[in-house]
Amino acid sequence: MSPIRSALLVAATVFLAAPLLSAQASESAITKQLEKLRSLSAEQRPLATIQVALDIRSLPAGLHKVVLADSLAHLVTEGDQGAATVQAVADVLSQALAQSPVPAKGDEPPMPYLDLARLVRYENVIAKLNDPLFAKAGQELADDDAEIGKADFTLKDLHGKEVTLSELRGKIVVVNFWATWCGPCRLEMPALDRIYTYYQHEGLVVLSITAENAFKVSSFIAPTGYHPPVLIDPDGKVHKLFHITGLPKTFVFNRDGKLVAEAIDQCTQRQFLEMLSKTDLHN
Repeated sequence: MSPIRSALLVAATVFLAAPLLSAQASESAITKQLEKLRSLSAEQRPLATIQVALDIRSLPAGLHKVVLADSLAHLVTEGDQGAATVQAVADVLSQALAQSPVPAKGDEPPMPYLDLARLVRYENVIAKLNDPLFAKAGQELADDDAEIGKADFTLKDLHGKEVTLSELRGKIVVVNFWATWCGPCRLEMPALDRIYTYYQHEGLVVLSITAENAFKVSSFIAPTGYHPPVLIDPDGKVHKLFHITGLPKTFVFNRDGKLVAEAIDQCTQRQFLEMLSKTDLHN
């Protein structure tokens, strides 16, 4: 086991003893910690994230605690911070919601329940929260994935060539939603480019979809040497079809057109390859 993974496991063990070991932090201090997380290196960020989770856990119950825990849930999925880190964040969000349930407005589960359900469904963590809104959020994600698994679309690339998803049966297809203004999107693009370039001969197709203006996208892509085809979704219909609420978002379809893997945020090369391992790609 690597030193970083060992440190994360130790930190996660400390997290379980948090009521005894962690002094209460102020909300303003936690907010500042949240704002700094993206500036940390990949090595520093997991332990710093667990510390923020500890600090949030020490707060008294209330909506403010739910908001801070939910903000951390949005950040922990950026890159590969390790299972222990994601579990620590899921634990504190579960605790905050159990202490202070958020009432629903209309038929939709509030965002914190959906975010926790996403961690459970796509990051393989455990959440012990006995709340009908949490259960409803999980079912909503399952229903969305069932729709996505049947989805089809036709979009044009930057050269005006039409690409239809259903016509790519027999290929392994990665559908990646991104935008030029999205920092995490830009960070994962080199890894996605390397994977596409290496495995293209095995039938891997990567479709990078954005709702931005084609000229703006072309100006951004040209100096990067990015190889996967970039498709323009001018009216956002495909984004809606795939229930995109945040970027980046990645879906993997096998050669039979079946949805086999999904990522809710920025991925590293290792994470992309892990998703592709659910296909017959020789990686």
